[in-house]
Amino acid sequence: MGNTEWGFSTEQVHAGIRPDGGHGARITPVYLSNGFLFDDFEQARERFAGETEGYYYTRYGNPTIAAVERKLAGLEHGADALAVASGQAALTIAFLTLLQQGDHVVSARSIYEGTRGLLREDFARFGITATFVKDPNDADSLRDAFRPNTRAVFIESIPNPRNDVPDLELVSAIAHEHGVPVIVDNTLGTPFHVRPIEHGADLVVHSTSKFLSGHGSAIGGAIVDSESEYLKDARADGHTVTNETFTQKARSLAGRFGPTLSPFNAFLLQHGIETLSLRMRQQSGNALEIARWLEASPAVASVDYSGLESNAHHANAERYLRGGYGAVFAFTLKGGLPAAQALINQVTLWSRMTHLGDVRSLILHPASTTHIHLTADELAEIGIGPGTIRVSVGIEDAADLIADLEQALAAPAA
Repeated sequence: MGNTEWGFSTEQVHAGIRPDGGHGARITPVYLSNGFLFDDFEQARERFAGETEGYYYTRYGNPTIAAVERKLAGLEHGADALAVASGQAALTIAFLTLLQQGDHVVSARSIYEGTRGLLREDFARFGITATFVKDPNDADSLRDAFRPNTRAVFIESIPNPRNDVPDLELVSAIAHEHGVPVIVDNTLGTPFHVRPIEHGADLVVHSTSKFLSGHGSAIGGAIVDSESEYLKDARADGHTVTNETFTQKARSLAGRFGPTLSPFNAFLLQHGIETLSLRMRQQSGNALEIARWLEASPAVASVDYSGLESNAHHANAERYLRGGYGAVFAFTLKGGLPAAQALINQVTLWSRMTHLGDVRSLILHPASTTHIHLTADELAEIGIGPGTIRVSVGIEDAADLIADLEQALAAPAA
């Protein structure tokens, strides 16, 4: 899929590239075709049987989508990848490929709230339960969460929005002690900052809508498969053993459920990936500069950014993250909700919207938007207060972003 001797910027351009059927196209074209012609009866049979390479229906495979799947597998140093319609679709397909009724998931508590809702509420309808561990870096707490029916562990490489970076190798080692795979959402880390498979993870998922694309114009998701032994089907409870890889099983499931990535969105994603390293260096560098400025501001109570030396998770960030610490973090204002509301309303350069990883800098108030359905106690448990603000830092000049925050912070006093 890639070349481990290449540098990252070379990989993001060249990994997974194949000539376009001898036609000479430098960029894989957009194959906007629902189905694909067969030469004869036998070729149709062979493709449906999986005996030969080729495509028969875009819900199960498409040349444009396949090109970006190879690219993603190469960048994460995985064995294979599956691209789907969104990040949530990627998580859903990953979990449902591994799990069945009666199974249990161990998850970090500090994860994207939409994912927690999926595990806690939606999967519960199918008889799948989850335990959320407050501190997955506490080995005893993590081990205590396991049950005989635990089939997967889930964490985020850079949790949204608190930046409480997990010890990837510790979590993977404990999961493997119990014979179960680790799924890591690497949306905010991206393979530029961290490759979880290199630290023991078995599956990596992405919302490709975010940093991988960068332009904020195409929804998508992906699962990268390490093909580790912990993804095999054999179970003590008599679950059917197959010779298919995880990706083959996941592709079949995704084909039946139908969260197909648009070939045009795959084309846009491919273009975004080619500049990932350039954007991440700028965005992560900006984020660190802004976090340091906020930490020194008398209006700010705390800054949750792992790149700060004062952060409790800085050691893990130093251990696992390369080339920066990511570009999404939270900070809390001393003035609580009124101060947060005033800041959000007064910024002019920051975009008020629910998205992450755009080249534009984005700002949001979690308690009144993404986490609005949580109680005050639940918000306090995950460290989100009335004055907490989440930012996704873009590629603009850091000085301009800081100046905009400075004038917005000054506005309530004026």
